[in-house]
Amino acid sequence: MSKRVLIKPIISEKSEMLTEKENKYSFIVDKKATKKEIKRAIEEMYEIKVENVNTLIVPSKSKNRNTKRGLVIGRIPAYKKAVITVSDGEIIDFFGEV
Repeated sequence: MSKRVLIKPIISEKSEMLTEKENKYSFIVDKKATKKEIKRAIEEMYEIKVENVNTLIVPSKSKNRNTKRGLVIGRIPAYKKAVITVSDGEIIDFFGEV
């Protein structure tokens, strides 16, 4: 049984700026995935050459939200983030644009 390494790409203003300026893409990945597994998964899925993989674990945060029923207190879970650098001229097209 193979584990799912890539969970989803991170699409935000900051990640889009990294993509435009430094040719880097951000993904949420499995917490137990290694850099080699992440590199292999991205190269197979998107058929591109990955130069470098950096990972970090984003810590969990507490969230307080005021609703009609009162104060709701909860937590946003921690997750592992991978920032990959692709070769020059390579792109990952998340939206299917030409």
